[in-house]
Amino acid sequence: MTAGEVLPDGETGPVTQTDVVRFAGAGGDFNPLHHDPEFAAAAGFPGVLAMGQFQAGLLAAWLTDWCGIEHLREYEVRFVAPVFLGNRLRFSGEVTAVEAGVADLTLRVTRGDEEIVRAAARVAVA
Repeated sequence: MTAGEVLPDGETGPVTQTDVVRFAGAGGDFNPLHHDPEFAAAAGFPGVLAMGQFQAGLLAAWLTDWCGIEHLREYEVRFVAPVFLGNRLRFSGEVTAVEAGVADLTLRVTRGDEEIVRAAARVAVA
């Protein structure tokens, strides 16, 4: 692993209501924004939206498929935009530095050209 190395892109979707409901059940987040279209519309959204932790979990799964869960040392996310049903999400990342056996990564989730999640991670270099 070297600074400047680009991680292989990943993609998932389209996000379905079933994905959102399953995640709500697993995480206990039953906010009506995630399952009630009228409630979401009254809040100013075009439809129900996925929980931020859903995107964070998908990104973490993509990352650890690449580096191995046993190598993940730190993981931090910033939610930039909501995800709606039907969205296809793309994962990308880059190694920004490698020092003392640990690589720093920048990660992104995008929908088309729009950034959805901005993230950083530190992984042990095998």
